[in-house]
Amino acid sequence: MEIFVTLALALALAWPLGRYLAHVLTARESPIDRVFDPIERALYRLARVDPRRGMTWRGYAMAFLASNLVLGVFAWLVFMFQDHLPGNPDGVPGMRWDLALHTSISFLTNTNQQHYSGQAQLSYLSQMIGIVSLQVLTPMMGLGIAAAMLRGLFGGRNADTAKEGEARDLGNYWVDVTRLTLRVFVPLSLVVSLALVSQGVPSTFAGARTAQPIDASAGMAEQTIPVGPVASMVATKQLGTNGGGWYGPNSAVPLENPTPLANAIETISIVVLPFAVVFMVGPFTGRRKLTALVFGVMAALSVVSTAATWWSEQQPNAATASLAAPGPNLEGKEVRFGATASALWTAVTTQTSNGSVNAMHDSVNPLAGTVALVNMLINSIWGGIGCGLVGHLVFLLLSIFIAGLMIGRTPEVFGRKLETGEVRLLSFLIVLQTVTILGFTALALTIPDVAGMSNPGLHGIAQVFYEYTSAYANNGSGFEGLGDATYWWNLSASVVLLLGRYPCLLIPLMVAGRLAAKRRAPETAGTLNIESATFGATMIAVIVLITVLSYLPALVLGTVGEQLMLAAH
Repeated sequence: MEIFVTLALALALAWPLGRYLAHVLTARESPIDRVFDPIERALYRLARVDPRRGMTWRGYAMAFLASNLVLGVFAWLVFMFQDHLPGNPDGVPGMRWDLALHTSISFLTNTNQQHYSGQAQLSYLSQMIGIVSLQVLTPMMGLGIAAAMLRGLFGGRNADTAKEGEARDLGNYWVDVTRLTLRVFVPLSLVVSLALVSQGVPSTFAGARTAQPIDASAGMAEQTIPVGPVASMVATKQLGTNGGGWYGPNSAVPLENPTPLANAIETISIVVLPFAVVFMVGPFTGRRKLTALVFGVMAALSVVSTAATWWSEQQPNAATASLAAPGPNLEGKEVRFGATASALWTAVTTQTSNGSVNAMHDSVNPLAGTVALVNMLINSIWGGIGCGLVGHLVFLLLSIFIAGLMIGRTPEVFGRKLETGEVRLLSFLIVLQTVTILGFTALALTIPDVAGMSNPGLHGIAQVFYEYTSAYANNGSGFEGLGDATYWWNLSASVVLLLGRYPCLLIPLMVAGRLAAKRRAPETAGTLNIESATFGATMIAVIVLITVLSYLPALVLGTVGEQLMLAAH
């Protein structure tokens, strides 16, 4: 019932929000224009942007890359030199260059993989202008790419006047990101921040507090409790499928997640925008049935994933089963939330690219760990904001190609032929993910001293595999225990973070641009109907076969092997 009510509330909020997203991206007139238009016009003048000028896929991609380069370098410098900057009441030293580089790339790619402990290694200024700023902007950049891709698949904004082979207008990157940030993300973040403050999440510029423990005779005379503007950071990390915590243990810390109501607010915040992006598709494209297809496939995978995770965590932990009465696995969990709320969070944080935690994933039962890994390998059950839809559209295009071959018809996407060039680009993405994750995992495991695994055997392998899978999926969660604040992990994970973000967004955008330039043929009785339950089932099969089978040996050497060993005993 707890799981059902939480997800039902998220869906109820996401439906109108999705329609509002479509309204914002299509720039329809609205009563709120009188509030936002003057701010937007001032920003466009300051940046010397013509909001009426559309972009080809190349222009959109170059604007995306240029803005990311500037933001990444800026954040890197802030993290390294934070000890010389204001907003540092606790005197936090600057980060080492490799850790600062990994942190800036991690938050720039909407991953928030943390090889540091936020309350101890970042100043307030770094948290606000380095972390929170990226948590606001990067999800909206991803959503902008998704909108441009949808425009490309449906012909672009000048589809009626452009000739065949001519580049279509896929929108304006600067306008999309500005409107989404000001009209969607900032207001939502303000509401969630205030809700969390009402539950006791700190929101202050004062330095760390000192408290006297009740039992001072135990040897600890006082305790230093870091605080700060935590609520705004937690709101943006959840709403933006970011996931990075102010504190090292993330939302398992009472100061980030103090009450059951706060836990429910944060859980809903993880999924509400990914849900809304799905509901945006129909109004944005004018094809209502397409929303039903996308939602049906994602929801079917989500239900199976959530149910398996919940069932797994209702089983006792094998290491402690003989020490207590039978019951759910409570190792690594906050008893304030229990096994059910923790299992739901574990499922949705890996179904999206959020990666925040309210329990330690390293302590979940092996089946739940397997499900978390598979969620990230698929990376489009709901996915991150924008990037999840882009990944889903990649599977959609591959499924159309495979289905077209099976029935002997030329594969077409909404009246445009899907040809060799596009299929090669899409196939490259599948190969890139496999080579990157398995290649870096194998390399790290050949040098155990470099990898710094805290567990032997199968679980040690799973730790390394999970780290690189999480990085490539732009998720950020981890099987904790790795000594990851090293040159090896900071630099190797940075490479994986970049490969998991930019090719996975820009190559689909390129494919959409190529399709948009093709002449559109009218749909006939012989056209493959993709907006049907049969095609949805085909798509689910393609997703499972491409992801699970590619990584089955690695899973067997890790969490699946652990589960089989437990079953044997």
